[in-house]
Parts: sequence; C-alpha cells; structure tokens
Amino acid sequence: MSRRRTWRVGAALGAVLLAVVGCTSTPPPPPPPTSVPPSPTASSTPDQIVIGVDSIAGGYNPHQLADMSTTTTALAQLLLPSVYRLGPDGKYQLDKTLMRSVEVVDEDPFTVAYTLRQDASWSDGAPIAAEDFRYLADQMRTQPGTVGPAGYRLITDVQSREGGKRVEVTFAKRFPGWRSLFANLLPSHLLKDIPGGWQEAMISSYPASGGPYAIKTIDVGRGEILIERNERYWEKPSAVDQLILRAVDSEGPAEELRNNNLQFSLTATDAGRMADLRALGKAVELHTVHRPQVAEIALRPVREPLADEQVREAIAALIDRDELIRIGTGGGPAEKLRADAQVLAPSQRAYRATLPADRGKPDPQRAESLLRQAGYRLTPEGWADADGEPLSLVVASPGEQEPYASIAERLAEQLTEAGVEAKAVQPDPRELYAVDPADPDAEPIDDGSGNEVFVDVLVGPRAVSLDPATDFASRFSCRKADTSDDTDADFEPGNVAGWCDQYLQSRVDDVLTGERSLRSELGSLEPRLWRENVTIPLFQLADTLAVGRDVSGVTQGPPLAGPFGSAVNWLRITE
Repeated sequence: MSRRRTWRVGAALGAVLLAVVGCTSTPPPPPPPTSVPPSPTASSTPDQIVIGVDSIAGGYNPHQLADMSTTTTALAQLLLPSVYRLGPDGKYQLDKTLMRSVEVVDEDPFTVAYTLRQDASWSDGAPIAAEDFRYLADQMRTQPGTVGPAGYRLITDVQSREGGKRVEVTFAKRFPGWRSLFANLLPSHLLKDIPGGWQEAMISSYPASGGPYAIKTIDVGRGEILIERNERYWEKPSAVDQLILRAVDSEGPAEELRNNNLQFSLTATDAGRMADLRALGKAVELHTVHRPQVAEIALRPVREPLADEQVREAIAALIDRDELIRIGTGGGPAEKLRADAQVLAPSQRAYRATLPADRGKPDPQRAESLLRQAGYRLTPEGWADADGEPLSLVVASPGEQEPYASIAERLAEQLTEAGVEAKAVQPDPRELYAVDPADPDAEPIDDGSGNEVFVDVLVGPRAVSLDPATDFASRFSCRKADTSDDTDADFEPGNVAGWCDQYLQSRVDDVLTGERSLRSELGSLEPRLWRENVTIPLFQLADTLAVGRDVSGVTQGPPLAGPFGSAVNWLRITE
C-alpha cells in the first residue's frame, strides 16, 4: 500500500467516526481498529475457520466497481442484508431472515411493496428500515462507477410505511428485473452524512453489520480480517465463533492448506498455483468458482483522439487480444472463460461467441490505413497528426488490482511498439471511477505517481449478474442531459465507457422494461457493438476453491455468488 493510500485510509476512517458521533441519534460502537496483536500460533482453533484469499485490502463497498473483489463479495454475504439471494438453482429466493413478504401492489405505476421483519436490525441497534432502501436507491441512481445501476434509475419514489418496516417503491416503467434490487443494503444512518460522501463510504471498514457476522478487526499489515459471530443477529447463529480472511502470499495457498493453517482458500490461480493445489491430492477438493466480473478494455470516445471512429478502429486493430488474455489468466481456470461476445459473459445462459473472424488477431496494415485516413502520419518517433503532435493515449487500471494492472501495462507496451505513445497508469480505484467521463468540466486525476491525467483507455471489470438485461442496460445506457436550450442533445453517456448511442439507447430501454427480450436483440446488437470498438471484452474471472478435510459445509455456492452465503452452517472438524 502506498503512503498516499495509507493516509487516505486513516483519514477516511477518522472522518467516518466524527460524522457518526455528530450526525446520528444512536451512537454506534467504535470502528474496528486497523491492527490486532500477533496471533499466538499460526494454526487455527476449533472455534475458528481460516480462509485464504488473494488480498484483504479495501475498499469494501459491494456497489462500487472500484471495490470489486472476492473479499468484498465475501464480506457482503457475511455482513449485509439482502431482500433476495441466489439459490442453488441460480434463481432469486426471498431472504426470510430479513423479509416477511414482497409483492407487486400496482402495475400503473409499477409499484413493489417490501415488508421487513420487525426484529431485523443493524449491529448498533438501529432498525433495518425504509431509509436504507432510499439511501441505496439514491446513490445508485446518481453516483458514477456503480454496479448495475440501470434498474435503480427507473425508481421514482421510495415511501416509508409502518414505522419504516414497510417500503413502497415506485418505478417510472414496468421493470421485470426488480428482484435483483436491494441486495447488500447499507446502514444509511451511519453513511449518509460522512465527509466525502459515497466515495469514502466503507473505504477501510464496515460501520455496522446486518448479517450473522460482524468484523472485529482489520489488520492490513498482517493481511487478516477477523470476523466474529454477530451477537445482535436475530436469526440462526453461526456454528463457529470466528472466521478469518487471510491474504495468501505470492506462492499461493497450497503450503498453508497442507499444514492445516487454512481450512479452505478461494483465490485466483495461474497454471503454477493450480499444479501446487493438484499436488495435494485427496487432501483438498478443488472447484472453479466464476466471479461476477469480466475483464474488459474500454476505448473511451469522450475526447480526441478516440472520439474519432477511425482512430478507435485502428487502435483495436493494434491490440493483440490473445496475448492479453494469456497474461490475465496465466493459464488458470479463467483461460477457459474467454469473453468472445459483447453482451453475455461465458458463464451466462445462452452465451455464444460472436467475435468477428477478422478480429481475432492484430492487423497492423489495417491499422496503418485507418490512421492515415484519419489524418495521421508515421514519423521516426511514431504516429503524429498534421501538426506534428504525437498520437498519445493514457491506459489506466484500477490501482494495482490484478489482473487489470498487468493487462494495462502490456496493452500500453503493445501500442508503443506499434508507434502509438501510450502510458500505463494506476490511479486510486475510487478516484478513477468517481470521474464521470462524460462531464466536460471533469478534472484530471492523479495517475498514482503524482501526475494529473485524463484516462483514454480503461482496463477494468464489468459487472455480471443473473440479470443480463440489467447488465446490458447498465453498461450502455445514456441519461437525460441537463440542457437549458432547445438543442437536440437530450442525452449524454451514463456509463463508465463514456459512450452514448441513440440507436442503442432505444434497445436499452426496451430490453430493460421487458418490451423486447435481450435474446431476440443479440443478433443485431453483437455486430454493432463490435463495429463501434468502444468495449473489447477479454475473459471472465474465476477463482479456485480448495477445501481441506477439516471443514464441512463449504460448497461452490450459487452461480456468481460463491461459497460464503452458507457460512452459518460451516463446521470445523476435529479429530
């Protein structure tokens, strides 16, 4: 962690504490310390299950693209309440630990009523109520860089009834995917007034828990998060007292599993790590767990030079996509999850490859022709415009997050080798996604080394869920522009790619509201999206779940959710 990042974490944690003391009527417990005393032994105890993960570094907001990670997903399932959860069959099931009932009470306007259990409360004693629904809906509608915002943008009103335990949500249009909303509710009474607002929320800790577990300590230095049974939880208590998320070293989890210092691990694995795990034989069970994210390149058409369609097409023709996939997957299980389609991810139902035959390999000759048509010429120093200004691009990844940082670094090298001046940068993830790429007044961001830049090419995650229509709308939707005149510019980009297409927007609206099925539209959408050269998907991420013999109840879990939803039933086995 850089000095700058460490200062941000400390400052944000202090700011959260001050805001909570000054702005809430029910004082919460103090935030967890950032360190814990050394463990008396490397081994775990019978009342404890230790889980190996790649990293425990924050942030932990499951609704921010900047924070997408296995650890963030795990904590959300352990600590946050959700209206619906995914069942083993991949279908949404009402979570009756939180809800009494949910029903559509009106079709015009489309209205859904949520009735919560009276005993459902946050770990500081505050009730889980309508304010938490309203807070999440407001943030998802307005904040940049959120995960799956399209459905929330249809919400026009959130009403509190029966002391906050009945919530009536009204939509502008019928929304078939409404069951995907209000997962991972957040404690609005602790977050709504914090300095820095949404962008600083949960940057280094959890303010409160609404699930069967609660965080006791986070020690970034030792790479551990200590999680204990939430004594205020109103439903079935967890079978074990403690869970520990422990960051594994660069060699992977195999040795720690062999020595029983981990009960199981859920980590990204390359070919070498997979070989080490397989060498453990029957001591572990191995499973592939698909992550809810696809690694993707976005060629942002926000400003020159990528606003020029010919330049975007030329840059796409210079990219060796196969090499980037090899670097990103490292020969691990994600290697078999090539994302050769624009709309659906490899693990989603009805996925099939649509990659055009002429797009599989780099085509320098085609790129050269396109750049010359766009007014560029090749000089001894590289490509330059008519005024001698070099063709220059900034390629960003969300900090040092892998595999994105390695992909971005190699992508910049590929472009440089082809005569394009390209620089790979690693800005703070939250700063990167907090910038609205469509904002003409947007300020440049710190590139991670003290320089200010505008990002042309973004290498990062796109979110994947069990609702591909909402995924599609969230990635490509436009939004109403705030215009004071009668110009035709009624829409502007409403996505991290910074792209708005009027033809596509009509399809987005129809698919999101169920007027057309996404599957029926794929035949026309896929070739158009490939032609636009705005998004270039690479592969779906995957982790390897390695379960040792001294724990029971750990399974792969529902699709895209992972194993942590069943944690209350896990048992530590002792001889």
